Amino acid sequence: MSTPRVVVVMGVAGTGKTTIGPLLAARLGVPYAEGDDFHPPANIAKMSAGTPLTDDDRSPWLDAIGGWAHARAELGGVVSSSALKRAYRDRLRAAAPDLVFVHLTGDRRLIEERMGHRQGHFMPTALLDSQFATLQPLEPDETGVEVDVSGSPEEITLRAAEALLALGRSTARPAR
Repeated sequence: MSTPRVVVVMGVAGTGKTTIGPLLAARLGVPYAEGDDFHPPANIAKMSAGTPLTDDDRSPWLDAIGGWAHARAELGGVVSSSALKRAYRDRLRAAAPDLVFVHLTGDRRLIEERMGHRQGHFMPTALLDSQFATLQPLEPDETGVEVDVSGSPEEITLRAAEALLALGRSTARPAR
């Protein structure tokens, strides 16, 4: 990417947003913000209890992430956010129109296995089905790339960085 941009590392729970986000930010030389830190306490309590969030629950969270992205628009940054629905990504883009998405994707069994080995995270494996049911992959008019999550964190980060570089070189830009 030739100009500073804010990158949103997105995907269902367990794809590695919290692992890949900081690695990608370090590789790009920009700050990282953990999307989970933007959740209000009520959202964390709800997810910890195994209850999926509603769109209304997500609104203040998305607005907080969008505010961070807007503030970083000129300097660049990487933030994690599930950004599962097109409407959520549209809301983020309303705050920071030049966002670029890195959609971490992979085999459901691999993702579930990784979730099962996480410690200290509020998102239970039981909510993975609701995550996949909610997921709307990037559409052709959304600026972003899909990156497979198989392999080591370093391999995934390298694939993401290379995909972003290739995207930055592309002369075809999605209409806005």
